[in-house]
Amino acid sequence: QVQLVESGGGLVQTGGSLRLSCAASGLTTIAYTMGWFRQAPGKEREFVARIWSGGNTFYADSVKGRFTISRDNAKNTVYLQMNSLKPEDTAVYYCAATLGSRRSTVEQYDYWGQGTQVTVSS
Repeated sequence: QVQLVESGGGLVQTGGSLRLSCAASGLTTIAYTMGWFRQAPGKEREFVARIWSGGNTFYADSVKGRFTISRDNAKNTVYLQMNSLKPEDTAVYYCAATLGSRRSTVEQYDYWGQGTQVTVSS
């Protein structure tokens, strides 16, 4: 049974940093494309970043240069380092996994975590 468990969310001031973690079980993250998505109140879930088996990464324009996705193969865990946070980054952040590559839509991901809340105060 696949489980993705996010952690690391919280309340931070504008300009601050947080690091989200996604601990996986039931799958090996190196064999999957691992993605981060977020959903703000009243809005659709949107793509944030992904890392695939070769280690290449891809980011949404809104977070490029501020967020970094990475993977610790030994821990089977994926991270999202978020710097220079803005109030518009406030959302529930979800970790997701898919066997395909170059995937950036919700429908293309097969497994999801329960989400972790990130709140950025102005």
